[in-house]
Amino acid sequence: MLDWQGAWQAVIHHPLFCIGITLAAYQLALAGYERTRWVFLQPVLVSMAMVILVLLGTGIDYQAYSAGVSVLTVLLGPATVALAVPLFLNLRRIRQLFWPTLATLLVAGLLATVAGIGLGWLFGLRGELLMSLAPKSVTSPIAMLVANQIGGVAALAAVFVLITGVLGAILGPELLRRIGVRHPAAQGMALGMTAHAVGTSRALQEGEECGAFAALAMSLMGVATAVLLPLAVALIA
Repeated sequence: MLDWQGAWQAVIHHPLFCIGITLAAYQLALAGYERTRWVFLQPVLVSMAMVILVLLGTGIDYQAYSAGVSVLTVLLGPATVALAVPLFLNLRRIRQLFWPTLATLLVAGLLATVAGIGLGWLFGLRGELLMSLAPKSVTSPIAMLVANQIGGVAALAAVFVLITGVLGAILGPELLRRIGVRHPAAQGMALGMTAHAVGTSRALQEGEECGAFAALAMSLMGVATAVLLPLAVALIA
């Protein structure tokens, strides 16, 4: 007689199970978003909720899931590097707007970081919680590294990064249009600088030029944060 319990346990503990549910959840979420174009059905947000429900239903803990999708985690690096493609395709346009881009990075990048830390402090965050929030506007690998360097918690920094990216992707484009920011380069800079990879993905949906400037802003913001934020914290401390 077939042992259904044993078969089920064999399936959920298979090395490819966690990868399978992650990819399936994202594809389903992406299909739902493409069909409806409803901003609250952002693929990252919906797929995350779907994976959480599956993990709760199957009893798989986070450590087991993290180990199971380690291959996908490794691919984050190449995926980030691949954003150089829209940059190359729009290189002439980026050169034309080099100085406005640099000025935007210096002013808006500093404002985004300081505003995040300031709001966290006003709401009572202190110590490692505040340091985990500080690199919220850069992509996860950089944010986790910087958080460790300045006394934060890497896992908590990743959570803040995810929340920032999802909210930026959901609210950013419409908010920018409502306040009159309609230039593709300006929209891309805003999304890439504040909502990192998730915002860049959303910017690519708006257009090639928007996506290129979002990738540029995300890259420059990441480099600036990795170099300057630990230095600033060390000087203040």
